[in-house]
Amino acid sequence: MSFAPQIKIPATYMRGGTSKGVFFKLDDLPQAAQQAGKVRDQLLLRVIGSPDPYGKQIDGMGGASSSTSKTVILAKSAQPDHDVDYLFGQVAIDQPFVDWSGNCGNLTAAVGSFAISNGLVSAERIPENGICTVRIWQANIQKTIIAHVPVSNGQVQETGDFELDGVTFLAAEVQIEFLDPADDGEEGGAMFPTGNVVDTFDVPNIGTFQATFINAGIPTIFLNAEEIGYEGTELQDAINGDAQALARFETIRAYGAKQMGLIQDIAEAEKRQHTPKIAFVSKPKAYTSSSGKDIQTDDIDLLVRALSMGKLHHAMMGTAAVAIGTAAAIPGTLVNLAAGGGAREAVRFGHPSGTLRVGAQAVQENGQWVVKKAVMSRSARVLMEGWVRIPEDSLK
Repeated sequence: MSFAPQIKIPATYMRGGTSKGVFFKLDDLPQAAQQAGKVRDQLLLRVIGSPDPYGKQIDGMGGASSSTSKTVILAKSAQPDHDVDYLFGQVAIDQPFVDWSGNCGNLTAAVGSFAISNGLVSAERIPENGICTVRIWQANIQKTIIAHVPVSNGQVQETGDFELDGVTFLAAEVQIEFLDPADDGEEGGAMFPTGNVVDTFDVPNIGTFQATFINAGIPTIFLNAEEIGYEGTELQDAINGDAQALARFETIRAYGAKQMGLIQDIAEAEKRQHTPKIAFVSKPKAYTSSSGKDIQTDDIDLLVRALSMGKLHHAMMGTAAVAIGTAAAIPGTLVNLAAGGGAREAVRFGHPSGTLRVGAQAVQENGQWVVKKAVMSRSARVLMEGWVRIPEDSLK
């Protein structure tokens, strides 16, 4: 009996922010996987080790969490005045699908570094020492992102003294600018798809809540922690160990997706796990982070906890941080009110692993709120590079 051999595909395993993922150059993929479709999805599923009914992804590169079940495909940009096209695939853990509906803000921090190191940025744009500005076209959401990547002796500088809560070791700071991060109306409406900064949101058999629905960075549903029975200081185990709570959040998320116009039928939410995100906010309270770090009330403007792929995130998704910063800048949203209300251009929020600062510039134009950009700092590092192997028959 004969069995299919394994094939080798050039790949790089990288940490970006508080996520990890497998990075590919588009032209390194097998020819059939260089186009969107079934073959590409099957390749990425097998690389990551999904679907895995055990939920561990032992036979793949995934780490059995939404933060570590990620893939990135990069190519020289086809867009004017951009360096690299960035396509992100969120791989489901226990189901056979790849969600292409949104961006990963954390891995964005690694895109610029990869692009510089792999010849996707023109050599004349890379300084011998200093900051290289990488112009990224985010293909999932059709938006421009600017990464400011430190360079030393002509090479990406990855080590440094920047501390990012949720990441164990210090690294070099990479500043990320998300330009015009709000939705342009092509999917799910404008930045506020319901036309309101706060809605009364009725979820059948669950309850009625105040909610802010926003398309900025990533479609996000914000709720008040107290209205859904939480303090806002919860760590992962308090929610991820409660199957009933997770099911409740998923029901709320599904009805929220419909309210935002992202799906037409509640059942569609099962195949759209990456978006929208659901988060809950609260006014500042002291708590101890997952690393044992004490966060004082004066350290933060508000508390935010967010779920990703059906579980409470261990820190904060980068795209959700953009949504937080954007909503905080607009008076009257639940995020803004939790932070004390009024006009503001930046907030520092508490998440399960510590704190994060994010800024956003919001202005009113013709009676509508417009966000010019959101800014945050992350870090990135190459963990391993070479080839990833998968059985050849995975592509059939």
